[in-house]
Amino acid sequence: MNFDFSDDQKMLQEQVRKFLADKSPYKTTRRVLESDEAYAGEVWKGLVELGVTAATIPEEYGGSGMGALELCVVAEELGRACAAVPFASSVYLATEALKLFGSEAQKKAWLPKLAGGEAIGTIATGEGPQAPTPRNVRTSFGGGKVTGQKLPVADGTAATFAIVLVNTGGAGDRALSMAIVDLTASGVTRVTVQTVDPARKHAHITFNGASGELLGAEGAGWSQLETLYDAAAVPMAFEQIGGAEAAMWMARDYALQRQAFGRQIGSYQAIKHKLADMYVKLELARSNAYYGAMMLSEGGADLPIAAAAARIAATEAYDFAAKENIQTHGGIGFTWEADTQFHYRRSRLLSLALGGPLAWKDKLVTRLERKNAA
Repeated sequence: MNFDFSDDQKMLQEQVRKFLADKSPYKTTRRVLESDEAYAGEVWKGLVELGVTAATIPEEYGGSGMGALELCVVAEELGRACAAVPFASSVYLATEALKLFGSEAQKKAWLPKLAGGEAIGTIATGEGPQAPTPRNVRTSFGGGKVTGQKLPVADGTAATFAIVLVNTGGAGDRALSMAIVDLTASGVTRVTVQTVDPARKHAHITFNGASGELLGAEGAGWSQLETLYDAAAVPMAFEQIGGAEAAMWMARDYALQRQAFGRQIGSYQAIKHKLADMYVKLELARSNAYYGAMMLSEGGADLPIAAAAARIAATEAYDFAAKENIQTHGGIGFTWEADTQFHYRRSRLLSLALGGPLAWKDKLVTRLERKNAA
């Protein structure tokens, strides 16, 4: 069985890699991190012009009609560059939610705008430090109005609209639904909040009777969210893999350059072991991500298991590589001037996106038990 990407997919990946190397170096990420900019506008505009925001949108809605595998290779390059753009929120999540659950009218209203870069989407689920559940979501929907608060919302200051997890009053898991809210309309207030990675701005959004409409059936929000997260976990794993590989090469390059006691520090066994361990975790994560990509692309029955395994392995690989990259750099790796911070910040941020590592480990165990019992 061939798990490799096709020549066309590799060509797309190379094109995106060259663009990001030219237009999104670490100094661009630093500029957004140190400023009030919501995202790197010129990088986002270039990605739109490359057509990658339209990659998975069907042609009848103005997209390119490509598949999940093309999205995965783009995601890996975005992670490698640590790009300061709202791609994950808008493409992995908002676009996918509209494709999966949107009505024909909702798809016609938003997908062409997403493809052309006129709109940026995000998803708003949490209402504080605790993970959202059917028991603690208070933001309500009734009579076409959304009322409540969401915090933190990734790319919430950049987004044009949000897919909001709302309470519609049902019992148990049926309490929740998804609603689309135009964030530029009246009744919406957005305030930037500080997170570990200011290159990806987050917001506290207050809905005060904001106009909205249900996305999918009432009471289906919780199961919709699980389906959406499984689909998004795979490209996000590729983004984490791209970041892990970049951190590993950054550590390798420094180890070959830095001298101590008349030798390259990379010649010492302790540094070699760090780099070897980074590589092993990276390749383990890549294997899991490739299987997840195959399940996502083919609509395989094992997608829930493959997505969870990909998510867990990629989170561990990026976390480890980002930390060991700083350690390899020694004291300078902890300074504000060092670029090592960008991958550490991004690894921490992505580890909590879509739910933390423990939540995904619980999902993996539960799904394996369910499969074995069947």
